[in-house]
Amino acid sequence: MFTGIVTDVGRVRAVHETSRDRRFEIETRFDLADVDIGASISHAGCCLTVVEKGQGWFAVEVSGETLAVTTLADWREGRRVNLERAARVGDELGGHIVSGHVDGVGEVLSVESEGGSHRVRIRAPRPLHRFIAPKGSVAVEGVSLTVNEVEDDVFGVNLIPHTWEVTTLGELRVGSRVNLEIDMLARYLARWRETA
Repeated sequence: MFTGIVTDVGRVRAVHETSRDRRFEIETRFDLADVDIGASISHAGCCLTVVEKGQGWFAVEVSGETLAVTTLADWREGRRVNLERAARVGDELGGHIVSGHVDGVGEVLSVESEGGSHRVRIRAPRPLHRFIAPKGSVAVEGVSLTVNEVEDDVFGVNLIPHTWEVTTLGELRVGSRVNLEIDMLARYLARWRETA
């Protein structure tokens, strides 16, 4: 489990193709002495397992299924990636509960300056859009954000200067594809309503 609070922005240093899967090597500032082989790390909102590590880098393997339903198929060498280590019992929950299981890929429709912040509008894929509610939570590229408004399948978020500067969200442009994870509570509430 994660909290949607990015703790490092890594960089893809190598991409290795296999018959159907991919292996990514990620440069990081994490103290890798504390990261075990088999550890879970969120990569732009996608939970991946560390399979190898070296000085200042670690490797993950990504299945064809994950490549098909996330933005990871677009990753190339040099790509910057939001990273978050798994939460531990007793850690501060600064964002919201995030599983690291991407629900769908959204499309950025607009990015506008608003005072010192940036207002971003994103189109969510159907039927995922019905789980996004005003003042609810959503993870965008692994970052916990509060939803400001929702109009059909489009929702808006406000990015404060800190978030804009210390995550990859400052690189968003019109047309950018982003990993989305809906609020876990919204998912279970909707399921309960369907079966009640």
